[in-house]
Amino acid sequence: MKRVLIAEDEAAIREFIVINLRRGGYEVVEAEDGARALELYDSCDGDFDVVLLDVMMPNVDGLEVCRQLRAQNKNIGIIMLTAKTQEMDKITGLMTGADDYVTKPFSPTELVARVDAIYRRVAMNTVRKPEKDDIIELGEFKLNLRSRTLTKNGRFIELTQVEFQMMEYFFTNHGAALSRTDILNRVWGAEYFGEEKIVDVNIRRLRMKIEDEPSVPKHLITIWGVGYKWLI
Repeated sequence: MKRVLIAEDEAAIREFIVINLRRGGYEVVEAEDGARALELYDSCDGDFDVVLLDVMMPNVDGLEVCRQLRAQNKNIGIIMLTAKTQEMDKITGLMTGADDYVTKPFSPTELVARVDAIYRRVAMNTVRKPEKDDIIELGEFKLNLRSRTLTKNGRFIELTQVEFQMMEYFFTNHGAALSRTDILNRVWGAEYFGEEKIVDVNIRRLRMKIEDEPSVPKHLITIWGVGYKWLI
């Protein structure tokens, strides 16, 4: 069963989300604040595929819940719920480890589609058929497609499922300039409702993990007016 944890302090919005996700085939567990969300996560042994977190919540806000959940589980899907005016919270949420954000107010179709997209990525992490070539080596980096891990000079680099998919796309197209639209369609899906800037924020996050000097990247290069490419 596809399982979602939703943490939202406004009862009407929470009820709206729960109803639509259940219609979409999800089992939903709901929390009225961040502290309760963490309690439920622990009591259920982290048995969730996707978590939806309102940014502004009492008793531990959504950003802190995101930090704690991501520290425990790199594979779980995390979506932040933000207001239109919370631009910095969107960026902070992504840098903290969220995979996506949905801006209020949102339609039932958009919400379920975004959760579906995250769920598919989580499912890919847990169920994967063996491939002929499971390891891609580029310079000091080694990407293992079966274990879905990345190492640099033998040192493990922890990636979320979104970051891994981005790296897989770059590694299988190294040296080629990939547009933001290309990356968005490949990683988030052609049906994604969001903005292209989510790609830029995740690139920043990846650079902080893989580059010796993130402000002067040697591998994950910006191609102005186009997008990004991976150099060995």
